[in-house]
Amino acid sequence: MSKGIQTVIYPVQDFDAAKELFTQLAGRKPDHDQPYYAGWKLGGQDIGLDPNGHKKGMSGPTAYWHVADIKQSLQALLDRGATVNEKVTDVGGGRLVGSVKDADGNVIGLLQDA
Repeated sequence: MSKGIQTVIYPVQDFDAAKELFTQLAGRKPDHDQPYYAGWKLGGQDIGLDPNGHKKGMSGPTAYWHVADIKQSLQALLDRGATVNEKVTDVGGGRLVGSVKDADGNVIGLLQDA
């Protein structure tokens, strides 16, 4: 079961400049601001900045589908021709994220909360 896309993460190289830009867009400081991630909760969406995203292979923003069972969802996509882009990783607090590429090269993010 999916709750749809609720999180979008942008890879950024100049973390401080990106935080300033997104703070301006959001109209307020980030709800979560750590050296490894900054994020805003806006209108039911999580918008995040990842200063290590490019190093992890992110070439642009990734939209994350919130799913109940990330392993099951990942396997269903793989069974339909997707390939692993980023293996499933616990990013803290039991939150699991990973991504695949579809046959057209589009990145599809998956996120499961604990």
